[in-house]
Amino acid sequence: MLAIFLQTLPFFALIGLGYGAGRTGFFTPEATAWLTKFVFYFALSAMIFRFAANLPAAELFDPAFIAAYLTGTMAVYLLATAVALIRRRGVAEAAVEAQCAAIGNTGFLGIPMLAVLLGEAAVGPVMMVLAVDLIVFSSLIVILVTGSREGRLSPAILGTVVLGLVKNPMIVSIVLGLCWSAFRLPLPEPAAMFLVLLGAAATPGALFAIGASLAARSAERLAVAGWLSFAKLVLHPAAVAFCALVLFDVRPYAAGVMIAAAALPVAGNVYMLAQHYGVAPQRVSASILISTAASILTVPVVIALIATL
Repeated sequence: MLAIFLQTLPFFALIGLGYGAGRTGFFTPEATAWLTKFVFYFALSAMIFRFAANLPAAELFDPAFIAAYLTGTMAVYLLATAVALIRRRGVAEAAVEAQCAAIGNTGFLGIPMLAVLLGEAAVGPVMMVLAVDLIVFSSLIVILVTGSREGRLSPAILGTVVLGLVKNPMIVSIVLGLCWSAFRLPLPEPAAMFLVLLGAAATPGALFAIGASLAARSAERLAVAGWLSFAKLVLHPAAVAFCALVLFDVRPYAAGVMIAAAALPVAGNVYMLAQHYGVAPQRVSASILISTAASILTVPVVIALIATL
């Protein structure tokens, strides 16, 4: 357990470094925004494309894996939605809270960290998790929030969802990489080296950007944020583990990667969506802050548990 904690510590230390830089004002919010943009559109995209281009498409698409993750995540999503509605929150707020409870920081934290801790073989399963999160749940929150405001599901809403997916560099990188792999195209050495160099900036850049962005977060509405953090860090990996190991019999290694990905803290893009739609951004901000801080302890515990699979 201590050995795993020490392995994860450098990743969270980078987040802490970014937090300190942002908290002291050395790294301004504008600088954080530009660093995040660089990582999102360039470094992380290069890393994902390189991994996908060298990954057989048949290994990535696993129906049992996708069904297990989708079922477990949807269970937690519906639970968080029900709790919000019982508290007499509207559909829009319930959708945002459900997103906090079920969607982790897979892109910025999961791919870089789990590829190192669990090996490059973990990248395929993590990308499946990322694809489900982006295609299903990121679309769902847009549909629910916009539909609740307009009172109906219009073609314009569906158009917004499709456009968002097409413009998302993570989705584009996965699709292009898999197409490259499917056609068995070789990567020229200069291109491969370019992707290695650019992708190498993804891990430190993403972790530093997470920390710097946390410096601007507030810790208001602690009761709700605490519940959402508990749902994300404990209930989500537990539900996914049950579905993967009991209901769908996913291969042990892939199941372990899935469970580790589900144990990640609340994704930063949930705050971006909440802020964009003006729905409970402070609640989301507090959930990201609390879950990220708590994950320093909870993620090593989950990784230690999946090591026994």
